[in-house]
Amino acid sequence: MARERQESETSRELRLRVRDSIADSGIPQREVARRVGMEETKLSKSLRGTRRFTPDELIGIATAAGVTVNWLMTGSDSADGPSAAPHPAILPGRIADTPDRVQKRLEILDAAWHLFGERGLHGTSIAEIAARCGVSSAAVHYHFASKRELFGECLRYSVKRAFDRQVATLAPGEAHADRLKHLVELQLPTGAELTTEWGIWLQSWSAVVVGAMSEEDHAQAYGRWYRTVEDVLAEGLDAGAFAFPSLRDAAMMLTGLIDGFGIKVLVGLISADEMRDQVHRCIDRTIVAHTPPD
Repeated sequence: MARERQESETSRELRLRVRDSIADSGIPQREVARRVGMEETKLSKSLRGTRRFTPDELIGIATAAGVTVNWLMTGSDSADGPSAAPHPAILPGRIADTPDRVQKRLEILDAAWHLFGERGLHGTSIAEIAARCGVSSAAVHYHFASKRELFGECLRYSVKRAFDRQVATLAPGEAHADRLKHLVELQLPTGAELTTEWGIWLQSWSAVVVGAMSEEDHAQAYGRWYRTVEDVLAEGLDAGAFAFPSLRDAAMMLTGLIDGFGIKVLVGLISADEMRDQVHRCIDRTIVAHTPPD
């Protein structure tokens, strides 16, 4: 009974935070539902507590409202372990302004993120970004001083999107090997959104190589992904589900493998299914603890 009551209280707090985030965003509820891809009646039912939000719906609401899924679920971005939020410096900036201007900034950021992913930083102009979201170039410059600053914010936007997926869908009760493979699944460059996210990362790596982005800024953003992998590995190691001599070496090996295969998928050398199979086999061979035969 206590457990049921606690779950009910948790669900109620989640609903209230979702309601507050929608209200603070200044976006009509109907428009939020459209952006999330859910029927308005389903959103209303979820806000009344007669229907649960799905993980994908929470991710969509967090994106539309400019908050994190972790905040919607817990009211905080200070959780430890794999659910820990990135440092505020590597999340998209939040500004104190009118709801209309805050939303316009988010729309510009989202439009730039998609265009940079589709055409690249150098193949996209401020005018094209402005046209995509129906504003003037001056309006873009009101929020972002330069295209390079906007690209840096798009990298932080990618960090947030990955973080939201992880928090919304990584179930604490999963077996450790399944949880690790699930984390890999969340990062596969499949579909338009994740391919765009990978494209932004690939361009950021290139920018660091040629000195167009600071190593520190990139390391801060990438560090969030690395720490998530390391935390999931550490949990499995502590539980006896994983076996490897060095946590650092295992995290370096696995993130390097995912990065390398992800690039091969982006340039068409292998498929995302092949990437999944190769990474899963590596996890089974080198990370999962196997009981020796009698």
